[in-house]
Amino acid sequence: MLSLTIKKKLPHFILNASFQAGNEIVVLYGPSGSGKTTVLNCIAGLTHPDEGEIELNKGILFYTNHKPIPVQKRNIGYLFQDYALFPHMTVYKNISYGATDDQLVNKLLEVVGIKHLASKYPRQISGGEKQRVALARALATEPDLLLLDEPFSSLDQETKNQCHEELLRLRKLWEIPIILVTHDWEEAKKLADRILLIESGKIPFYTKDVNYFPHYDKI
Repeated sequence: MLSLTIKKKLPHFILNASFQAGNEIVVLYGPSGSGKTTVLNCIAGLTHPDEGEIELNKGILFYTNHKPIPVQKRNIGYLFQDYALFPHMTVYKNISYGATDDQLVNKLLEVVGIKHLASKYPRQISGGEKQRVALARALATEPDLLLLDEPFSSLDQETKNQCHEELLRLRKLWEIPIILVTHDWEEAKKLADRILLIESGKIPFYTKDVNYFPHYDKI
């Protein structure tokens, strides 16, 4: 379970976010520059709130006026928009980087359908394949939480649909909270168990009914 209540001053507004996430896909949905990625970075420890509290599985990651838990001790998987693969490492070595269980690495290669790419380098594979490698790498450390920052935005529609199905399948295998950032409404409806609208750093509305979202279907 993830629980957070944070405030952080940004150039054009104050980020003020509060929500919880269980073993579900929670989508942070809103326009560019609304604070979505900052929320993820605060959870991951790449930046810190000005005040508030972030708790994961009853462990405190951040608390006002206390030293925050370092990134490497948070056990959080983070899939960036550009995938951030190591260009000098093979697919296998990218996935196994930071992992402690070779059997899990091999299992992930099979689960996401890229076993045949194990000896390839990032420059030798497609965008959709890179996305699968990055997702497998994020899961290889057996994280307690998975953060996804618009990981499908640069893919063509057919590849995007395939990756959506992959994520939904993995969600059933790995019962952990998943926080997905997107400004694609159709993607949000397809993947979310719950959608949180974020506007100018605030989350004024949320719903479990992904077919109903007043006034915000054209962001």
